[in-house]
Amino acid sequence: MGTGESPVQRASAEFVTEFARWRLERGLSKKQLAAEMGFDPSYLSHVEAHRHRPTEDFARRAEAVLQAGGAIWRRFREYDELRASSRATRQAATAPAAQIPSQRDSDAWLPPSAGLVVEREVARLSYVDGRYRCTVRRSLYNAGNEPVTRYLIRVAVDRFPNESERSNQYHREHPLTWDELHLIASCGGERMEWRPKTDRDTFKEAWLLFENERGRFPLYPGQRAMIQYTYHVGADKWGPWFQRAVRLPTRRIRIELDLPMAMRPVVWGVETTLSAESVPLRTPIEQEIEGDRAVFGWQCENPPLHARYRLEWRFREPAESAVPAQRTVVAAGNGRGHYVPGRTEPAPAPPSVRMAAAGIIQRGADVLQSPGRWFDLPRESALAEETVERLGLALVHVARLHRFRKGIGLAAPQLGLSLAAAVVRPVGAREPIVLLNPRVVAASAETDEQFEGCLSFFDVRGLVARPLRLTVENSLISGERIRVTYEQAVARLVAHEIDHLNGQLYTDRMPEDAPLVPVTQYDQADQPWVY
Repeated sequence: MGTGESPVQRASAEFVTEFARWRLERGLSKKQLAAEMGFDPSYLSHVEAHRHRPTEDFARRAEAVLQAGGAIWRRFREYDELRASSRATRQAATAPAAQIPSQRDSDAWLPPSAGLVVEREVARLSYVDGRYRCTVRRSLYNAGNEPVTRYLIRVAVDRFPNESERSNQYHREHPLTWDELHLIASCGGERMEWRPKTDRDTFKEAWLLFENERGRFPLYPGQRAMIQYTYHVGADKWGPWFQRAVRLPTRRIRIELDLPMAMRPVVWGVETTLSAESVPLRTPIEQEIEGDRAVFGWQCENPPLHARYRLEWRFREPAESAVPAQRTVVAAGNGRGHYVPGRTEPAPAPPSVRMAAAGIIQRGADVLQSPGRWFDLPRESALAEETVERLGLALVHVARLHRFRKGIGLAAPQLGLSLAAAVVRPVGAREPIVLLNPRVVAASAETDEQFEGCLSFFDVRGLVARPLRLTVENSLISGERIRVTYEQAVARLVAHEIDHLNGQLYTDRMPEDAPLVPVTQYDQADQPWVY
């Protein structure tokens, strides 16, 4: 085409280029493709030579045979709309203005007979304190004929991405687990339950279900929904890469990296498609500074199906590790200690110090002595979800510091947040208990006494009487109030966290003269409560 070509001519040329590219990628000759499409080979040759104008029927058949993920169909729609607009402009003197298209129809980019499609995806990976947090938001549209009841997601790790044998061996010894992922998903403010599909050392697949304990909320044909899911992986298992694969027809995709400025990150990107292997991204990666964080972003429109986009990075400054206090190692002999010159090892920090280092607010802080503010739901659903996510991540981190054989819980005030939210993980439970704006509405007269610990003063244990059965009224993200009854150990864990949300500690429930037992003298630390 010459430099004086019209927008319509350029759009026609782009359609032909896209069509020819997919024909070559599928390894089909013009004659073979024409036979599968039901056209005369000469007609197909004329279209590729720009001698015949493409028709809607031609574009539909080409899309169906070549299975281009909507790429061919999008190019045709762009061409067809420009052609219609150009024709309408020429007739503007007699045609009403409303007949002139002002913008592309929101569904025009979709391929024929499309099913579930992604109108926009934003995937963000953040590195904080030796862990990566991945949050993916997808705007979905059901362009098919059947309701969608579940959505498949994938999580893959590769510690040494360019050394497959070394990486496989490493992950056999350090497999990825569901517990550490702490997967949380929601759809339009509704929590989504999830079900594992594939469970391997380096690869996990899970179905996000359009349902929860309140009922089902399928995505019906013609409806749109925003889903979000978050998971976490330690830096010991996640290599320096973040990849997104296009598995559904997608209109827009954006990838973000949130990294600490102090580590002086360097970021680059590559893409892989059916026609190219690991070529540099075709557009530059943007960078913004947000406080002490560097946020790198890259995006594109209408990515081809099966394309993979990967951001990679390196840190020019390693993460600073705390230098622990040292103690001398002595060898016992004849009942006397002997100094071993030149050998030192870290002195174990007290439990409270380790919890404080993990971000747990310690006893004496004002935030632990006042009730947490209730959420205004559903208006503050985003704040509630973010708070629950922070609690879940903190629990995963704390669980690495101590074995919790009785279960574990954490309330928002213990993270310095004066909000009425807590998360409880009973022993053996796959899903945590999420408490939002909880209120005890009934408690059994029958009680028992058990020793409790608290992350906000973890050096001691105290004997506390609690009801054996507890009924709690709790809020869902939607604002609906529900009632749940808990018993025995779970009731104790829930009651402990609700006390935190009311500005109380377990010591407030003990007699004034009751002693606290140092954890070094407590011999039931590794034992569950007995009932």
